[in-house]
Amino acid sequence: MWVLYSLRLSNVALRNDPPEVVNATITSVAVGGDGVARLPSGEVVFVEGAFPGDHVQAVVHTRAKRYLKAEVSEVLNAGAERIHGVCPHLHQGCGGCGWGNLAYEAQLRHKLDMVTQAVSRLGGHVDPPVELGAHLVESGFRTTVRALVDAGRGGFRAKREHRAVVVDSCRMAHPLVEELLVEGRFGSAHEVVLRAGAKTGERLALVYPNAAEVMLPSDVVVVGADELKAGRRAWYHEEVNGVTLRISAQSFFQSRHDGATALVDTVSKALVEVEPQARVADLYCGVGLFSAVAPVGTPVVAVERSASSVADAKVNLANANLVHHRSTRVDRVAVERWKPVAVDAVIADPPRSGLAKDGVAKINATGATSLALVSCDAGALGRDVSLLRASGWQLKRSTLVDLFADTPHVEVVSHFVR
Repeated sequence: MWVLYSLRLSNVALRNDPPEVVNATITSVAVGGDGVARLPSGEVVFVEGAFPGDHVQAVVHTRAKRYLKAEVSEVLNAGAERIHGVCPHLHQGCGGCGWGNLAYEAQLRHKLDMVTQAVSRLGGHVDPPVELGAHLVESGFRTTVRALVDAGRGGFRAKREHRAVVVDSCRMAHPLVEELLVEGRFGSAHEVVLRAGAKTGERLALVYPNAAEVMLPSDVVVVGADELKAGRRAWYHEEVNGVTLRISAQSFFQSRHDGATALVDTVSKALVEVEPQARVADLYCGVGLFSAVAPVGTPVVAVERSASSVADAKVNLANANLVHHRSTRVDRVAVERWKPVAVDAVIADPPRSGLAKDGVAKINATGATSLALVSCDAGALGRDVSLLRASGWQLKRSTLVDLFADTPHVEVVSHFVR
């Protein structure tokens, strides 16, 4: 116990110690989004909130054997990629948009480089085929927002702090959600998730711990976390490529409508060479986004562990099957414990940690020869590429779909064959 405790302290600056401050000139961006610099001492420092060309003063918060991690305290000389005045809440400490001061063209360039680095260095793929997908709007797109509540008002978590920055606007939120965030009053709640269907106009608010004294427009479905625990069901609907999807309050769905559409189109492009009526497994299927828009006649086995998402998927796929004239089965089980069935192609949209060994093993056991992998972390993608290549899969291309403007987060659809 004492050994573990001392090891932890050796890697993290003590709160009572005077803060360590360094000056650094940023030369590149690391996988994950931090700026990278090398100090005169030879130490590498990863600086959150710094971009290539910036000369910054930064406060060190983590010291490890081979590197330091720090956060910008002052920009001494701005690089050419840094912009100012995009969002007033950044200067109030809002942590919602870590790349809000980086020009959008530079964001795309660095994200492509992050994915390329990950696939090359972690995946062992020389000169990986990484490309940029369809252009998506750069603001007004988020149809899901998680907000902290301060004295009844909604706001975003401050960077590296557990406090709310109450906002009177949000350039990233869809207008249907921004109205609720700015004008809504949330009583004694401490957190709220606001969601909307961009195509349907339906809106939902999930309030923690309860919805007492919440004031929102009458069209909004308002539900407290305590009510869901007691058995109440609440949902809204979204439409993607002509298919209406039910999305329950606790079910995962992409945070923007055009992003969901772009992912579906990119996955479909990856699987275009699969024969008509080929068998497909949709792993980590969520509410059935990819299964619901699968080609006419394609038999689908969908796998998901979340009870809420499975209930939605069964409804959504039953409706879609009437249109697409095909059979679909939904298995409620974790992919790692799923008993594989023989299929021709696999769609996999795993959590941030990626497929890992167990996920890759399940895909291999299906006998599939085509795979569309949706990754939301560059490092996890790189590790999955390594595992898949070792199993005989060949990466045809990785397509960056930029769902998260003004942040270093990435979403990538990769097509593999074997």
